Amino acid sequence: MDYIILDMEWNQPWPGSPSSKKVLPVQIRGEIIQIGAVRITEDQLVADEFQVLIKPKYYRRLNRRVSKLTGIKEAQLRDDGISMIEAMARFRAWCGEDVIFLTWGFDDITILRENLRLYGLDESWVNRWYNAQMIFNAQTDGSSAQRALKTAMEIFEIEATRPAHDALGDAYHTALICARLDLKKGTSEYADALKSHVNGFHGAELPGCISRKVFYDYADKHAALSAMSGAENKCPTCGRQMTGTRWFSQPGRRYMDLATCADCGKFLIRVRLSDQPDGTIRVSRLTYEATSEAAEAYARRADRAEPELQRPSSQQRRRRRRLSEKKI
Repeated sequence: MDYIILDMEWNQPWPGSPSSKKVLPVQIRGEIIQIGAVRITEDQLVADEFQVLIKPKYYRRLNRRVSKLTGIKEAQLRDDGISMIEAMARFRAWCGEDVIFLTWGFDDITILRENLRLYGLDESWVNRWYNAQMIFNAQTDGSSAQRALKTAMEIFEIEATRPAHDALGDAYHTALICARLDLKKGTSEYADALKSHVNGFHGAELPGCISRKVFYDYADKHAALSAMSGAENKCPTCGRQMTGTRWFSQPGRRYMDLATCADCGKFLIRVRLSDQPDGTIRVSRLTYEATSEAAEAYARRADRAEPELQRPSSQQRRRRRRLSEKKI
């Protein structure tokens, strides 16, 4: 049995672009454009490598932020990229049958499954998967935070010899970290490490956080956000129901809203949505003081919002309805 250390880069459409409005057969958060992988043998030796560029089919215009971060250009993908179907065939053949996948973070495997589903390809061969961050945390200081790859390298005193934000470069550096971990023990105790992480919250919190909680088993994003602004929107001080204003989206399926308690004042709510194995949604919720750094970030975001994006009042909706009826 081998361990496959996997890293990927993916393209996302620019908000408001024609690509962002495409209706795809399957909802995806990004279309894979590069795969990098490194094999670690059962006795934890870093072995052979795999890399491939993938020509995007749906999001063909490369997001300039993605291009700047990864160094990948549209011309490279046109000239050197291959189709997703061919890339997956090559990658699966290289991996072999008896393998366990390790990624640095939760996103890569989810993106991979979404892309396989988009093309109607088998997903079962990537089911044996673990987030190496959780194993690293459990075998170092027990932290529940999602440490950056660079931070983990510094802790293990690993010098960077490959480019960052390159799929193979990041996979190689991750492999060097994994080779220093007890992977057999880490995978066997993974459930406990994951539970500790979930209870601690997905991701680092900003200064001013006063409470955090995890909620489970929502049918979809709408149900999750409705609960967070409704029944579960309780004041962290007195426990009374709070009222929300508007959810603003952030990268990584994160959302923030400013809630108000009639007695205790305003609080910023930040949530992150994550998929559970059964397809339902888990919500990690942080509550911040109104004067916190996070709340100031919300205020700046709200100030930049376009007026027409704000939810119209009931009076405005009635006025629009009357005008529409007059036109008819």
